Amino acid sequence: MTGRARDHKPLRVFVLDSEALSQAVRGERRMMALLDLAARGEAEVVTSPMTVIEAFDGRVTERRWDWVLSRLEVSELGRQQAREARKLLAEAGLHGHKYAIDAVLAVVARERRGQVTVFTSDVDDLERLVPRHVVVRKV
Repeated sequence: MTGRARDHKPLRVFVLDSEALSQAVRGERRMMALLDLAARGEAEVVTSPMTVIEAFDGRVTERRWDWVLSRLEVSELGRQQAREARKLLAEAGLHGHKYAIDAVLAVVARERRGQVTVFTSDVDDLERLVPRHVVVRKV
């Protein structure tokens, strides 16, 4: 084993909900710091396609959106992820459109390896949908 492999820390992963993504697009400092970490290869910043749609704000230029989206990963979603999100909702006793995007974001967080932190305005909902090792932070 090389010294580099021994020193390798688990990747920090930051999952952004709609409000966190909106803050990044508006240039809020904490979210910009996360994007900077990702640009330096020190973390991964990820969100769901549904979150990108939910966070859209027509007052922000397309150029700004493109810049922010170029610095994070928009997770691909398919049938399996939809099933997992549906299962999470059922296990938590939740249903309906109010929780749908949170469930998809929880699936995105669950698929990541490393130190995963979800930044959200819906702390209570997300804490019900992610495992204990995933940290949930209020934005």
